[in-house]
Order: sequence, then structure tokens, then C-alpha cells
Amino acid sequence: MDKHFHQPQSGNDMPRFGGRATMLRLPFVEDLKGLDVAFVGIPLDIGTSQRAGTRYGPRQIRAESVMIRPFNMATGAAPFESLSVADIGDVPINTYSLLKSVDIIENYYTRLNDYPLAPLTLGGDHTLTLPILRAIAKKHGPVGLIHVDAHTDTNDNMFGEKIAHGTTFRRAVEEGLLDCNRVVQIGQRAQGYSANDFKWGEQQGFRLVTAEQCWHKSLEALMKEVREQMGDGPVYLSFDIDGIDPAWAPGTGTPEVGGLTSIQGLEIIRGCKGLNLIGGDLVEVSPPYDLSGNTSQLAANYLYEMLCVLPGVKYDNE
Repeated sequence: MDKHFHQPQSGNDMPRFGGRATMLRLPFVEDLKGLDVAFVGIPLDIGTSQRAGTRYGPRQIRAESVMIRPFNMATGAAPFESLSVADIGDVPINTYSLLKSVDIIENYYTRLNDYPLAPLTLGGDHTLTLPILRAIAKKHGPVGLIHVDAHTDTNDNMFGEKIAHGTTFRRAVEEGLLDCNRVVQIGQRAQGYSANDFKWGEQQGFRLVTAEQCWHKSLEALMKEVREQMGDGPVYLSFDIDGIDPAWAPGTGTPEVGGLTSIQGLEIIRGCKGLNLIGGDLVEVSPPYDLSGNTSQLAANYLYEMLCVLPGVKYDNE
């Protein structure tokens, strides 16, 4: 049977303020057969430590995605001519229990393993990446990770709890979900509780590229090095919007000054072209702290750019 390439609803067929309330105005589907890429929302914020509100992230990212058009003029990517893409809705988390929600997310993504699709996740706080990695590891084994964030999220515990949005990648290492020699963290900054707060990941084999190392420069050279480090193995991209400076992305729970620019964020994602990307997420968008919608708009564009660098996407300028 021929593959069906779903198309975003055109702004010339339906005004952008009307029509589908889905990611990129794509169809919502429940039958996952034939899909290459699925946009999934996880409306989670009960793992946050400062400002909540990321439960509204997926909905607002979808709302701000209405301006995105199918063809990537900068890179030539034509994802909707190459892959079957749809929005499959939200994971029904338990809003009263973080641990139960983590199990729900893991089970949901484990079921996605039955299909040859790459999930792109709209978050939601960063706790959600742990159960996604648990599910992905069942299919791919330990994966490489590109992690953009103001924080390393390698705390041992938060208020005595082992599961929270700041412990995600320590738990992932302990559970054998990551290939630690293929983990790169980009954009970390601000303050800590000791001089060694960023060292734990490096001791496991992570490469740490702090925000200060990124100031006043293009990140194209860095991403060339990252591609060489990742090689041909499976790679997951986890992008915390607070990796971007709050001048561009104020709507997040734990903003930190001195962050990456919106352009550097694009360079990181576009620099993933050619990698064996098996999925990605965009997390920590908190719309109540961004009345302009700029943070959600940036998040929607980054998710589109992630779609554009997935394996199998055609580039019309090549």
C-alpha cells in the first residue's frame, strides 16, 4: 500500500486562527500504522521545582505552530513530501502522582515501539524524558544524547525524591539508558551548590559545553564535532527551552541569564542532520510566564526543525 503523506492545513484554505488545533495543523490520528513521525504531547508539570505551568506547554505550542509552513526555506528540507507525519494527541498523565505519571509515559512510549516511527514530544517538564528513554532503550539499547539545557539535570535527589525534573539524566545513567561516551550537554550555566555540580556527568563520560563556551560564536563547528562523536548509533535529542536565554524564551520554569541565542538553538538542531535521530523532545515551556507567546512559538519552530533533520527527509535544494 502506498504511504500517505499527511499535509498541514494551508493558511489559504483555512485562516490560521481557525482550523485544526493540532501540531502544525496536521491531522490527528489514532491508527499509527504507516506513520514515520508522531507528535506527542505530555502535559506534565508536577516534577517542577520552581514555576509550574508546563502542563499547558503542549497546547500552547500547538497553538503557536499555526504560522509554520511546510517547506524549510533555509535548509531546503521538505519533511511532508518525505515522511508520514501526524499529531497523535497527549499522554493521559496522572496529575496527582508524578511516579504514576512516569509509569504511564513509559508504557505509552513502549507501545509506540511497535511501530517504526520517531516520536517528537511537546512538553511538559523535563521529568518526562526519563520514561521516554526507558521505553526507547527497550528497542534501541543505550542511546547517544544531545541535551540542550541551562542545567545538567543530574541531581541525585530533590527534596529527597529520586524522580524530578532535575534528576532525569542521573537516573538515566544509573539505569543504563545512555551510551555515556556519546552524550553532549550544551548551554549549562548559572549557579550551583558546590563547585563540582557540573562534574558528575563529565565523570561518567559526558561532554559538557557551558553557555560561556558558546558566547559570541556560531555553533556550526561544535556540531561538526558532535556529529563525529555520535557516529552512526541511535541518538536522542532533548531540548529544554531554558537552554535559550530568557530574552528569547521567558516562558519557562527555571530561567537563567546568559543563555544561548535563538539562532544558536537553530544551529544545534540543524547540526543534527545526518545523525541517526530516533526521537526528540522540547520541554519546559510554561505559557503562564509568557504572555507574548514567543516561547511557545520558538518551541514550535524548534520541533519543526527537529522534524526536518530526521532520517529520510528529502532536501529539495540538493
